[in-house]
Amino acid sequence: MKMEWSAEAVRRLREKFGAEVRGFRLVYDTEGCGCAVNGVPALWSADRPEPGDVAAESDPFALWHDPRHAVFFDEVLRVSFLPERQSFRLSSDSQTYTTRLVLADRRRTGAAAENRN
Repeated sequence: MKMEWSAEAVRRLREKFGAEVRGFRLVYDTEGCGCAVNGVPALWSADRPEPGDVAAESDPFALWHDPRHAVFFDEVLRVSFLPERQSFRLSSDSQTYTTRLVLADRRRTGAAAENRN
């Protein structure tokens, strides 16, 4: 998997999570969605991968994901910022996954409160 970040998305993510943010986990979050095939993509800021995570090709942020979630995503993904919506979009060449990407601070040293944009 490869993640591409727009310059504006990088700037806004650093504003939101702080300049020291090191990486993110891309998850297919099924909490409250009914079953494992109904979910929403989310980016969780993270200090390090969780056990079993794999690294994606990604710069300037590290990106990790559970290999079982890869089936829900295309090989090359993009995160961009939509100023008119004040939200983040996750897309690929073949589809838009969401124009309101869920963001959460899951760093062990950071706040645990979810922030939706």
